[in-house]
Amino acid sequence: MVTGSCSALINHPTSFPPSTSFQNSSSIWKGELLAGSLVAASRVREISVTMLHLRIFTLLLTTLLSAAQFEAPNPWTWRCVPQEGKDALCVKEKALASTTGTESLAACQLTCGKYGALWPEPQNASIGSKVVYFLPENIFENIVAEESDAALISEALKIFKDNLNAYNPDYKNGTVSWPQPGSETSNKLQITIEIEGPSQSYLTLDNTDEHYSLYVEYLPSTATIIAQIRGKTFFGARHGLETLSQLIDFEEDQNSLMIVDIADISDQPFFAYRGLLVDTSRNFISIDAIKRTIDGMAASKLNTFHWHITDSHSFPMVLQSLPKMAYYGAYSARQQYQPEDIRQLVDYGQVRGVRVLPEFDAPAHVGAGWEWGPQEGLGDLAVCVNREPWLEYCVEPPCGQLNIANENIYPVLGKIYTEMLEMFGPVDLFHFGGDEVNLNCWNTTQEIVDYMTANNLGVEEDSYYSQWSAFQDRAYDLLTEANNNVQIPGIVWTSHLTEKGHTDLYLDRNKYIIQIWSTGTDPLIKELLEKNFRVIFSNYDAWYLDCGFGAWVGEGNNWCTPYKGWQVVYDNSPTQIALNLTQAADLSLILGGEAALWTEQVDSESVDGRLWPRGAALAERLWTNPDHGWRDAEYRMIHHRQRLVKRGVRADRLQPEWCHQNQGLCYLN
Repeated sequence: MVTGSCSALINHPTSFPPSTSFQNSSSIWKGELLAGSLVAASRVREISVTMLHLRIFTLLLTTLLSAAQFEAPNPWTWRCVPQEGKDALCVKEKALASTTGTESLAACQLTCGKYGALWPEPQNASIGSKVVYFLPENIFENIVAEESDAALISEALKIFKDNLNAYNPDYKNGTVSWPQPGSETSNKLQITIEIEGPSQSYLTLDNTDEHYSLYVEYLPSTATIIAQIRGKTFFGARHGLETLSQLIDFEEDQNSLMIVDIADISDQPFFAYRGLLVDTSRNFISIDAIKRTIDGMAASKLNTFHWHITDSHSFPMVLQSLPKMAYYGAYSARQQYQPEDIRQLVDYGQVRGVRVLPEFDAPAHVGAGWEWGPQEGLGDLAVCVNREPWLEYCVEPPCGQLNIANENIYPVLGKIYTEMLEMFGPVDLFHFGGDEVNLNCWNTTQEIVDYMTANNLGVEEDSYYSQWSAFQDRAYDLLTEANNNVQIPGIVWTSHLTEKGHTDLYLDRNKYIIQIWSTGTDPLIKELLEKNFRVIFSNYDAWYLDCGFGAWVGEGNNWCTPYKGWQVVYDNSPTQIALNLTQAADLSLILGGEAALWTEQVDSESVDGRLWPRGAALAERLWTNPDHGWRDAEYRMIHHRQRLVKRGVRADRLQPEWCHQNQGLCYLN
């Protein structure tokens, strides 16, 4: 019909009557033309109406098919199958007409295996084999805690509820519409949280108890699920709340939430320090991206966001007493961290169980932001800034180091520390950086050579190490003064000051924690432990997350290639590294570990994928220190990655969805 109409329209009229000339037949032609136009218009209207009806029909058909597809039962079911010598897995099967008790993958994952869907693996857990349905409107809570702890846990409960809403696939912009409770979904979830105290609002390395217990049970007689969380501190109770959220997921068939019918968990971290480092100097990382990082950390029970906030590349931190630092040092006025931004992130981390640890790297890794010294009559505060050829004066461009011959650097450092403690405080740790000093920079700067000579300090290698150590002592004293004369541990990277035979000459073990970034086979690890230095592991051969990409100077791959997959991250055990090097090690000196993301090739758009889900592999290693390798954690890891994405963390995909739905079939012998 449509084709015919179109054909008729196109062919009318395309020729003149053969017996009539155009000159003598104008009136006839005009009449025919008018008649043809009327017919054509009529045909156009017919086509328009027909096409409109066709569109309406197609739309209705699509809607009906979609609704039918949505309402149709899932043709697949999953069954938890035990494995000999391994954790159980969820096996995908056809749901036949005779099949009873069909189960979604999400429901199977919650209840299958020793730990269900929990990440990180808890120290002790017993989880039921069934689920119960409920809706968010039927969550009720009771808090037993001191006022300050109660305020924090109330905020944590808001986050908990938002995370549950986010499990619904229709969640968008913080909201989602749930159906009215039905016969199976009218159960109540009653959460009781008890914080024993005494109240502790901020994490401390030595005194914060992060232990929690969680008991869940469904009481059919009252249609109530009870969830009891106990902890000595807010931080332990918050971890318990996180674990509770992982005993819950969305059930598509019921369009509701579901929770395991019974669970008994007692849990605490193996290591006290569990961190991620993010560098915001090489490339600026937005506040929103940092918040997503902290969200991922909270979901994985990591507790330290190590903020490498400045470097030779840029100085994005705004200081009220030193406004020219960010004025000269930030990439732009929009790429700065205002004091209120930093305080907001500290608060954001606190309620999620994460300390925000500031690092101010010196005496190397400075440059941008320090250019204003001469115009203020303070001389050159930094030397070798942007000096070329850069390979002779630093490890990567641009170069820059503090001018140890200029006494004016110390009042400036004092102001920096004072403002940082105000913004980040209260702090229980401070990171001084303190690595990759290039002695050639100092020894080719005439002002410094003259200073060393005039003071009979010498210009040999050891002479500069001694002055570097003296700088570090003064920096520590300035920080202590800024902290109301209260000493706190300082953290420094392994460097020339920590080389064989150096550490106890240049650094005080009572003041400093050493963060190890060399390889896991470095003999220095043995020496540091035997000299009773406390250590944090960040060995680059497993826990540098920027490795394995193309070079950003020159060609080929970057310096620490290859890429560190989540399996490598997971299997990197600080305790095993120490035991491999020395059987006499005091393992209590190992405070924990940290994965580092240096951002030469990362910005706000890519930071999530570089950190996650590999950061979660780090989290289980540091929380549980499991005695098994990554294979026994694979199914839970894949599921946790999905959970991170639901919560807004843009974690990288690890496998095809087919592997997620067909556990145990994506393998190599």
